[in-house]
Amino acid sequence: MGKSMINYRPIARVISILLCIVGVMMWTGLPFSGYYGEDMLPLLLAGLTSIGAGGLFFLIKNPKGVPIRKREGYLIVALSWLAMVTFGMLPYLYSGLLTSVPDALFETVSGMTTTGASVLTDIEQQAKDLHGILYWRSLTQWIGGMGIIVLTVAIFPLLGIGGIELFAAEAPGPTSDKIHPRISETAKRLWFIYVGLTVVLGILLWLFGLTPFEAINHALTTMATGGFSTRNASAAAFSPSVQYLLVFFMFLAGVNYTVLYLSLKRRWTEVWTSDELKAYIGIVVVLTMIITAKVYLGADVNDFEEAFRDSLFQVVSLITTTGFVSADYSQWTTSAQLIIFVLLFLGACAGSTSGGIKLVRHLVFFKNSYLEFKRILHPSAIVPLRINREVVPGKVITHVFNFLLLYLMLFVVGSVILAMMGLDFMTAIGAMATSLGNVGPGLGDVGPVDNFAWLPAHVKIFLSFIMLVGRLEIFTVLVLFTPYFWRVN
Repeated sequence: MGKSMINYRPIARVISILLCIVGVMMWTGLPFSGYYGEDMLPLLLAGLTSIGAGGLFFLIKNPKGVPIRKREGYLIVALSWLAMVTFGMLPYLYSGLLTSVPDALFETVSGMTTTGASVLTDIEQQAKDLHGILYWRSLTQWIGGMGIIVLTVAIFPLLGIGGIELFAAEAPGPTSDKIHPRISETAKRLWFIYVGLTVVLGILLWLFGLTPFEAINHALTTMATGGFSTRNASAAAFSPSVQYLLVFFMFLAGVNYTVLYLSLKRRWTEVWTSDELKAYIGIVVVLTMIITAKVYLGADVNDFEEAFRDSLFQVVSLITTTGFVSADYSQWTTSAQLIIFVLLFLGACAGSTSGGIKLVRHLVFFKNSYLEFKRILHPSAIVPLRINREVVPGKVITHVFNFLLLYLMLFVVGSVILAMMGLDFMTAIGAMATSLGNVGPGLGDVGPVDNFAWLPAHVKIFLSFIMLVGRLEIFTVLVLFTPYFWRVN
């Protein structure tokens, strides 16, 4: 094998292990199928298929000491997620909950990328005898959320992509020197937080009146910032106290996991050096106040507490890209809907399970744009950009600007493609924004009370690709389509 050729053996080894893990996690739904007296065969066969495929990949020998270079790293990320969604859709197909591959693919990609868009029109009826499959649907989001943490900690820093290289302080993402000097130890600590918060939320939801099954499902999808629900009405089906509880944990899920770790260690001085965290809190507070005023004074909601709760819930749900719905915001005033549309492009903190652009990139953009005025007035002065009291290198600023421009171009081009596929203007931009940002509900005919079931198969496949591109930080996927990636030097 030439020195510059791609080594597929370590890629196959990673995929084999991943498929075996996915298969075992499918089987964790068997107790639910057994408890409710349902057919256990679909999950059993899906798990066996996944583990069997993983075993075949494992037969490909991987010599020790062979380094994984950047090209192999990019392929590991892309092909691993492709393998996860390919085998992850088997429970839907084997059980008959979804009978077409495009539908099953869309639902699985939406789950794994923690988007939360669904093709199930009446989940309470369609899955009433498929509790094990419904649990798997929620678990795909939890796996996806944990997968993002793995990428953030172990893969992205090695590839130099995403927002990971932005500072040497606490945010935007956990890197090998933030919590513990070894990446594996960092991952363990972050998984502990992720699992711990999921367990705590599940117990609290049960204490707040949800059935154990509903509590487990909503705990999984909340901490993953996914948004899949076992109810047709989503969070609107629950009491105000449950909605406030979900708001609190959605907000936590949108915080950089390094910051959460520092909070648990009570290292408050380091926590409050995070400019991104302060921006996150400020945006939630300000936008909640504005939308509350718009909704209440616009007579969309006559009760102030309800107006405040709905506004707070939707702001937190959308900025964290969770996608739970507590109210039909498509019926709110035009100005409130415009704010909702802007939220589809924000994203919460980098280093969290949320999707979207991430606030740290917006911070870099706006701070640098502001400093540009100072540079114009004082062309000889050296005016560095600082985030978290640390100077941001010029190459990082360039990377952020390239990312934002590419994100905007993808949104525009994708919206045009969707319009050419037959979607109206509002639905096209809503579907593209929510898929690229991994949010879930959008605008138009894919709004908070609608779903994606009515879309043609080719549109679902296109949006599935867009969800993956958005979740894997754009460059990770698109670099595979460049001639430079495959060229042998």
